[in-house]
Amino acid sequence: MTTQEWSLPAVLDVVTDVAPDRDMLVSATTRRSYAQVRDRTRHLAAHFRQHGLGVRRERRELRRWECGQSPVALVMSNCPEYLETMIGAFRARAVPFNVNHHYAPREIGALLSQVGAEAVVYHRRLGPKIAQGARLDDRLDGDLSGLLLIDVDDGSGVAPLPGSTSFVAAVADAEGVHDLPMPSPDDLYLVCTGGTTGTPKGVLWRQGDVYVSATGGVEGATRDVIAEIAEAGAGVWFAAPPLMHGASQWTAFAGLVNGGTVVLHDDSRPFDAREILRTVERERVTMMSIVGDAYARPLVDEISAGSYDLTSLVRLGTGGATTSTGLKQALLDLLPQLTVVDGYGASETGGMAFGTSTSGRPAHRFRLSAGAAVLSADRSRFLDPRDDEVGWTARVGRIPLGYLGDRVRTEQTFPLVDGRRTSVPGDRAHYNSDGDIIVLGRDAMVVNTGGEKVFVEEVEEVLRQHPDILDALVVGRPNDRYGEEVVALVQLRAGAQLSPAAVREHVAGQVARFKAPRAVLLCPRIGRHATGKADYIWARRAALAAVSATVPTT
Repeated sequence: MTTQEWSLPAVLDVVTDVAPDRDMLVSATTRRSYAQVRDRTRHLAAHFRQHGLGVRRERRELRRWECGQSPVALVMSNCPEYLETMIGAFRARAVPFNVNHHYAPREIGALLSQVGAEAVVYHRRLGPKIAQGARLDDRLDGDLSGLLLIDVDDGSGVAPLPGSTSFVAAVADAEGVHDLPMPSPDDLYLVCTGGTTGTPKGVLWRQGDVYVSATGGVEGATRDVIAEIAEAGAGVWFAAPPLMHGASQWTAFAGLVNGGTVVLHDDSRPFDAREILRTVERERVTMMSIVGDAYARPLVDEISAGSYDLTSLVRLGTGGATTSTGLKQALLDLLPQLTVVDGYGASETGGMAFGTSTSGRPAHRFRLSAGAAVLSADRSRFLDPRDDEVGWTARVGRIPLGYLGDRVRTEQTFPLVDGRRTSVPGDRAHYNSDGDIIVLGRDAMVVNTGGEKVFVEEVEEVLRQHPDILDALVVGRPNDRYGEEVVALVQLRAGAQLSPAAVREHVAGQVARFKAPRAVLLCPRIGRHATGKADYIWARRAALAAVSATVPTT
């Protein structure tokens, strides 16, 4: 018997039929019901279709790394229009994709070109970045005229790009609204994520797989099952991290496909714990997602100092970066009704393991979700929970198809093991005696700072481009505010004089400012092995031991 599968718009239509007047999307200035969002996203889909966007080739005609749908870039901070754009694109059988709005112009231009964007939906203040990025990219060559541009008024006063249509006008477009195609579970969900060198990769998922693996949908769910879940409702979910990251999108859609209300935090401004907690209090939030210590520490400080009614908050999801045991315990002490859920996963796996902590019962390990496993060190077989070998985290079953346009990486990351297609995101792990998984970390060097991932090789490359820098390494070290901070260890050329502040500004001029080092250590020599490979053990020790040459930043 064939298992019934669902596209995301089809699931949301069932939820809307059950609870049309329930709040669906809420921000500081906006409140929209499920029925309103369905109407708006259908009109937006019609606008996309009117401009030629949609499906070009069906999934059955394509290889795993190929996309047969029109890509729609989202260059926005959190707002209801972000999720409306995603849903509208899905309804048109186009494929939305996330663009980090903190990227430098050249990075934005490169990503639009790499994915092959046919439309860009953007906040007006980010329009100049997009235009500059197009000028800096050889393939775009400064020409945006071939793209459908839709601007969202963010109150910045910045004029829209030439030829752009306002989002208000786009969702008012009624032409063709009754002739929309039927979305398919085979339609794509595209997540752009930085690779181990910082070069973005597009992870291609089927919506039918995302629904189960990433948003908590029920395997083989019938319409009645979805309706029953929607009738009960999922409470009020607060997606505090940026929607430009896949994990936050999945948190939002997990709330929506289960009939919840999703509250959004405007991430265009610095993280403000007071504003976050006021929102929890005002909206009676029941579940909130955060990113590691960078979010947890200011929340603990503000809860301790302030006076808030947070009795509605019963679940806190954290992932994307480490949340220290001490901060989890502090949250549980301050909010004894709370359950803290540590999520482990990746854009290549969805949520594959979870650790649950409650007051008096902290979690130190992850329990595997369906399809999650540990591969042997040589990636030839699946380990038994009784094996003590250190291997690789893996997932089978509902996993991505592959990486957009990259056959080699697709076959490397999604190999065939014991006859089953497998996702291997790159983290080392082993089983403990209870059959739980202990994740040891990724071999690739990544610094998680303030909820953002910084890939050290990318920053090192920029540093070494400076004419006065002979060699450089980049590592992370703990930071009370950001979880980790980026530290650059720099060896200058003989006779050169360069201040730490100048080094930071050099990097900030080439890549997104969050990637620039918060501390710059000028060293007489960079530690390397005899083979010439970087000695990151030396670099980490030097970064932890040094307190001088730190660049003050706000």
